[in-house]
Amino acid sequence: MTSRSSRLLTEARNVIPGGVNSPVRAFRAVGGEPPFIARGAGNYLYDVDGHEYVDLVSSWGALLLGHANPGVVAAATEAIGRGSSYGAPTESEIRLAEAIRDRFPTMRKVRLCSSGTEATMHAIRLARGATGRDVIVKMDGCYHGAHDSVLVAAGSGVATLGIPGSPGVPAGTAADTRVVPYNDLAATAALFEREGRKIACVIVEPVAGNMGTVPPLPGYLEGLRALCSDYGALLIFDEVMTGFRVSRGGAQQRFGVAPDLTTLGKVCGGGFPLAAFGGRDDLMDQLAPVGPIYQAGTLSGNPAGVAAGLATLNQLDDSVYDTLEASGAAIEAALAEPLAYYGFSFARVGSMFTVYFRPTAPTNYDEAKTCDTAAFARFFNAALSGGVYLPPSQFEAAFFGALLTGRALEQACDGLSAALVAAAE
Repeated sequence: MTSRSSRLLTEARNVIPGGVNSPVRAFRAVGGEPPFIARGAGNYLYDVDGHEYVDLVSSWGALLLGHANPGVVAAATEAIGRGSSYGAPTESEIRLAEAIRDRFPTMRKVRLCSSGTEATMHAIRLARGATGRDVIVKMDGCYHGAHDSVLVAAGSGVATLGIPGSPGVPAGTAADTRVVPYNDLAATAALFEREGRKIACVIVEPVAGNMGTVPPLPGYLEGLRALCSDYGALLIFDEVMTGFRVSRGGAQQRFGVAPDLTTLGKVCGGGFPLAAFGGRDDLMDQLAPVGPIYQAGTLSGNPAGVAAGLATLNQLDDSVYDTLEASGAAIEAALAEPLAYYGFSFARVGSMFTVYFRPTAPTNYDEAKTCDTAAFARFFNAALSGGVYLPPSQFEAAFFGALLTGRALEQACDGLSAALVAAAE
């Protein structure tokens, strides 16, 4: 009998390109068809055919408190009951900006927007306008959203689908983007020696999450900070994934490096379409209406998203991060023996992790591309059959939330361990 998910996919393909609204969801890299989700509750997803999954995608990192968190649901419901959108200032926007600044002191002033893509796009425009320079530097395999300047060597879904860049990106736009390997400080320094006075900014995922989970090597982020300071360029930390996830104050707190600008998304919206960017007063005050650099958005600061974000951040105390670290350590320990036996590897920073199908965890995108993606596909499908929902790509980080304890944690560990055996066969 054809599953309901399969029937829905057929219907979706008639009205949505590929049947999905974001390409990796199509399961092209792992084979098979995606389950259509009916609901989420806590650690679990339930599809339209009644299957239950331990969720290790967490809406691609957004749901640090799990699905349908009561505090988030109540806050968003109350807010939307007063009106879904005003296109006008609200007090709640101030409170969320204050909450972000409290946790990210480098973000002295904050602008809210609707997605991580918007946040990085606006931050790059601000960097170019503030410096009067056009060239930007990004890292091979780092993904900063689907806008033209950064959709070059972008890892993640682009890598999953085997697309080298994207048709539709003008050659002139791409010409102002320089790409260097992640974790290769020498290559970045050499680029600055050649073009340093033309470079407006370096944008980097402080923990790469779009070639799998790749931590920064010791001294790497510090070196980027020094290069930008020496040449008058701005350092942008794209913390859309890492913000509030790898620590209360994101990767910049965890690694002790201060960027000039920061972009946030996912967790700060509590599962709603909300993001933010921010930095020093002198930079942020160059945005209209104070300064000449234009940035706008009708749904920026949407009241439901702001309420959900505040309700999320207010629950993220030290105990949440202690739980996340303990759960991550438990997954790492449970997988250590089969990983070593079969010659696979593992990387984790806080509550984001990746199982790599190569002998050692990669430190850059070229190394990540040597993974056995066929083995990953076997791993993914075995995990899914065993009730564990993973990102359907070797090049995407897995994420878990603070409720992954007890039965759910045991299910995740058992399911991942069994899937490793299937991957090796």
